[in-house]
Amino acid sequence: MNAQIEPRRATLYRMVMDTHVCPYGLKAKDLLRRQGFVVEDKWLTSREATDAFKAEHGVATTPQTFIAGQRIGGYDDLRRHFGKSVPDPKATTYTPVLALFAVTGLMALAAGYAVDGTIFTVRAAEWFIAFSMVALALLKLQNVESFATMFLNYDLLAKRWVPYSYVYPFAEALAGLLMIAGVLTWLSVPIALFIGTIGAVSVIKAVYIDKRALKCACVGGASNVPLGFLSLTENLMMIAMAVWMAGGSHALA
Repeated sequence: MNAQIEPRRATLYRMVMDTHVCPYGLKAKDLLRRQGFVVEDKWLTSREATDAFKAEHGVATTPQTFIAGQRIGGYDDLRRHFGKSVPDPKATTYTPVLALFAVTGLMALAAGYAVDGTIFTVRAAEWFIAFSMVALALLKLQNVESFATMFLNYDLLAKRWVPYSYVYPFAEALAGLLMIAGVLTWLSVPIALFIGTIGAVSVIKAVYIDKRALKCACVGGASNVPLGFLSLTENLMMIAMAVWMAGGSHALA
């Protein structure tokens, strides 16, 4: 008969207080269990107990995981121990923009199906651009001050007239909403064409002519999205939508 295999065991020390339960402690416990460990869950139920634990083990943070008597470290250290990636919070990434376009694209297809009974329509393509404009504006409007600061790094008009950096997200939202509703084309088209053209020229100059490595304010002033092709896409979509609607052959009417 095969000898019974003892389960792997780990000891986890984490903060669990009446007013605070450490989220990284919960994530560490979940990761250990998913890796097949039986977790001895040690709660640090007060600030005094937490400080005493840190002093005893010479660590600056909790949670702390021990496996076979060896201290592995915090949640990020635990991920590294299991060969998993640890995201760099300062690293640039296109993920926010790609995620936004994916969701607004699905929204447009869903709206197209609800209205027309099919998903692949001209109307759905128009909605995709308009939904994207509104979603991008919403992210900027979460913190207009932060957006304006980042926007001033590269937008040519904002550098000459600072108030434009505060007006931009409101203008983008207004144009997008009017395009979704299919009303006041005489207003939405000039707005989208104007801000899209200025934005496209600004990105081209900063990235492709001046060769500057900047972060894009397209999804808000706190993002790590690099200024580049996907940033340019936002402006090109607005220009394309404005030109299409100005031609009068669009479905949103």
